[in-house]
Amino acid sequence: MTITEAPMSAPEIEAERLHRKRQVALGYRIFASLRWGDLGDGHITARDPELTDHMWLLRYPVGFERATIDDLVLVRPDGSVVGDEAINMTAYHIHHPIHAARDDVVGVAHTHTAWGTPFCATGRPILPITQEACNFVDDWSFFDDEEVQVLGTAGGARIAEALGANRAVLLRSHGLLTACASVGETIAAFVVLERVCEALMKAPDVPGISDEAALIAREDLYRHRALDLAFDFLVSRHVGDPAVVG
Repeated sequence: MTITEAPMSAPEIEAERLHRKRQVALGYRIFASLRWGDLGDGHITARDPELTDHMWLLRYPVGFERATIDDLVLVRPDGSVVGDEAINMTAYHIHHPIHAARDDVVGVAHTHTAWGTPFCATGRPILPITQEACNFVDDWSFFDDEEVQVLGTAGGARIAEALGANRAVLLRSHGLLTACASVGETIAAFVVLERVCEALMKAPDVPGISDEAALIAREDLYRHRALDLAFDFLVSRHVGDPAVVG
């Protein structure tokens, strides 16, 4: 027998919407604390829980370090914005096709980082040479495409196709992108993936963990919700009081 979840009530929808928006704003502040996005080069989105083909995004230009819930705007499927605020259109070109292709994805994150971007330029695979890398065993893909300046949703659709059912994709000569079932998990996955790329760049010739051991580690990390818990630590370390975002 198939059990169908009851639809959310209006108060539940509003509470979930606020939760997702708060995690987006906190995610931007975490990125800022890690010195990412200083040039406005990055974006975090959340699917709206009611208008599921719409997504929430930081209006432009707002510094990541100042992001609040009130700075988030609702982007329609055609790229227009409720309230006519300006946005980073590259975010729409990349993120909208991913949200459209993956019903299970709530959050998407991408920015340019000191280790992830050069690692993506090498074309090398993510090998499980560290415990953290085990998070991505059989859960990443590579977007081997020269459209590093994504000028339309066609480019984003190719990224979505390359991403497949994975939580992470390496964009050739561009950088990292993560897409998960919650915004918090998406942010934590991105931070962990950047650490993985750093390890792979610093120790390029280290032999990997065995397939068996890496899979055991991955399943244990999944079981203990390691990425969801990591997001809470990131907020505590880099933001402090989450109420600062509203």
